[in-house]
Order: sequence, then C-alpha cells, then structure tokens
Amino acid sequence: MTEHKHHHDHSHAPSSLSRRIFLRRSSGVTLAAAISVTMGGALLNAEESWALEVKGLRPETLKTLILLSRDIYPHDRIADRYYAIAAKPFDQKAAADPAQKEMFEKGVAELNALAGPGGYVAVPWEADRVALLNKISSTAMFEAVRSALVVSLYNQKEIWPLFGYEGESYSKGGYIHRGFDDLDWL
Repeated sequence: MTEHKHHHDHSHAPSSLSRRIFLRRSSGVTLAAAISVTMGGALLNAEESWALEVKGLRPETLKTLILLSRDIYPHDRIADRYYAIAAKPFDQKAAADPAQKEMFEKGVAELNALAGPGGYVAVPWEADRVALLNKISSTAMFEAVRSALVVSLYNQKEIWPLFGYEGESYSKGGYIHRGFDDLDWL
C-alpha cells in the first residue's frame, strides 16, 4: 500500500526508487521515445515491432492519445501495441467525421498547452500527467476517450489472460462448473 501511495505523490525526485517504481513512472518517456512518426505519417514502434497507419488525425495527436489511454487505464503488463489498437478508433472517427477530428485535435492541443514544452508526451512522471488529466477530465475529448477505452482496450482477447479472464462461458457450459471463483486477483 505504501508503494501505491508513493507512486501517486507529486514529488519529482524521490530519494529512493525501486526498479519497478522507476520503470512504471518512466513508462511515458519510454512510450514517447519508442513511438516515432514516419515520413508517411504512420506511427512506428520498432521496439515492439508494430506500426499504425494514421488517416484522420495528426500522427502526433494519435501518439498523445495512446499515452493518454495508458494513463487513464494503466496496466504495467499490457504492451503499448494494445493501447495503440485501443486508440485506433479515435483516428477512424476523425477520418469519418470532421467534428470528431476537431474535438480530438483541439482537446490534445489544449492538453499539450497545459503540459508545456514538448507537450503531454514529454511529461516524464505519470503523477504529473495524471494531474494534467484531472484538469481536463470534464472535457468532451477526455470523456470520449475514457468511455471508448472501456470497450476498445478491454475487449481485446489477447490481453484477457493477463487479467485471468477466460472469455465468455456460455458456449463452454457456463461458469458454475468451470471454477467461477478461481480468480486469484479479485
């Protein structure tokens, strides 16, 4: 519990950090450095070997939305590619609807202005990024991202095993006879 409290305080230079806390806090810097924008306007993460074509938003906007997604629903064990998959529908909505594009572009621009030089992706500490998100939590853009992620992130079958979720059970005879209470993390 004390590690969790320490993780969310707003100090910039803690006197001692465990490796786990350091890695967790620096995940945004890693994400910002790991995802680059190609000449063709796609996002590329060579470290995880994935790329994402961007059609509706500026690539930098989608990159920010990926980090914002990780900060809204943080999971150390989920790779960045799953957050990119979860954020891709924002780009698709922007390509199909000018009003959606304006909402995302304007919302990210406002967030970047609050963050200062380098924008949101340049803020190294998760606690500082969360403080910025608290400032914009009543905006339409933040609510659109937060609510859409519930489905676009958690409905990816590839990450279900990380949570101990085996998927729907009806086709397998239901949960009662399949150990519905075998989740050790709940």
